[in-house]
Amino acid sequence: MSTPQITIADESTIGSRDAVGFVLRLGRALHAYGIPAHRLEEVMEKASERLGLQGQFFSTPTSIFASFGPQDEQRTFLMRVTPGEVDLGKLAELDDVTTGVLRGALGPAEGSQLIDRILAAPRRYGRAVTIIAFGLASAAASRFLGGGLKEIAASAAIGLITGLLSLLAGKYQSLSRVFEFVVAFTASALAELLTFLIGGYAVSNATLAGLIVLMPGLTLTIALIELSTKNLSSGTARLSGAFVVFLGIGFGVAVGGSVTDLLIGQPQVARAATLPEWTVIVALVAMPLALTVLLRAQLRDAGWIVIAGALAVGGSRVGVKFFGPEIGVFLGALVVGVASNWYARLLDRPATITQVPGILLLVPGSVGFRGLAALMDEKIVSGVDTTFKMILTAVALVAGTLMANIIAPPRREI
Repeated sequence: MSTPQITIADESTIGSRDAVGFVLRLGRALHAYGIPAHRLEEVMEKASERLGLQGQFFSTPTSIFASFGPQDEQRTFLMRVTPGEVDLGKLAELDDVTTGVLRGALGPAEGSQLIDRILAAPRRYGRAVTIIAFGLASAAASRFLGGGLKEIAASAAIGLITGLLSLLAGKYQSLSRVFEFVVAFTASALAELLTFLIGGYAVSNATLAGLIVLMPGLTLTIALIELSTKNLSSGTARLSGAFVVFLGIGFGVAVGGSVTDLLIGQPQVARAATLPEWTVIVALVAMPLALTVLLRAQLRDAGWIVIAGALAVGGSRVGVKFFGPEIGVFLGALVVGVASNWYARLLDRPATITQVPGILLLVPGSVGFRGLAALMDEKIVSGVDTTFKMILTAVALVAGTLMANIIAPPRREI
């Protein structure tokens, strides 16, 4: 009995090898730098169409499936990927390459070479600057959460330690697997230890602000956006990942506090001292600048990121004043989304550059942490209520973001 011959569709059926290679490289690069599933698939479909390919794509946080050619003669590729961190600078560079290829200024082969160079390029900011940005973000977050001078100082110290541990986790895989627990344990223990050095202060404020960069509020928001856009597999997987991170942080904080209480006794807790209102403005400038580094945006975008943060917080406060907290978040997301899309049209840049930092100032990560902490303290009613508020806040944020794309559609491909 003869063995059946299995043939692969030829290049004329599938499309140019250079074009296929460019689309695959583009998808992997976009995934590595934090693009949601629905945007990733849209960009790959648009690139395929412009390059004369028939393509179908399916993305999850850990894989990308890409099929090229007619339905009965498709060639399918599987790329195993890992969830990446947002890198606004490299996303901007990828956007330039993508539009260059799609507008005919670059060939697919040349575009693939440029993508490889972008992927191989080192981090935009050094270790020292990154660690300082962690501390600055935590200090600013403490002020947003109502902290005084002691809370801000303690949050900055915890943030610096968090930044140092994040760099170590990038080097040692064993640490990265328990990263959230280790950082939360360290932050909780350090927050209580500092009360014996600087006197009583609001320990919970410093702990939360010190961990604010690790809160998966953005992941939760992206997951709900993916679910809203019918990317159910990716949205469900990302939502589960956010939940696991919340659990790791909550458990680490609880264990760190318990161990510290056992070894050195109860911390000296006091209410935060009230600071002048102008300090909020300082924090509103400091936080976006820190996010510029943490999200690896280009320095020329720092001013626009500060403006986006001001619009997000300003729109949110107006909404809270007149309509309530959920509508406030919706309005903040709507304002920053519309402004980001106008920015993209006017400056021919990706809307993501200003939209992601603006959304980060609104994400419900801190609310979710407080709900989890209440549940772990056996305050069931308070915990459930706070967790429900987190969900409502996330839904309002998603609604505002999606509505912004209807009011002012973005121009750029990414």
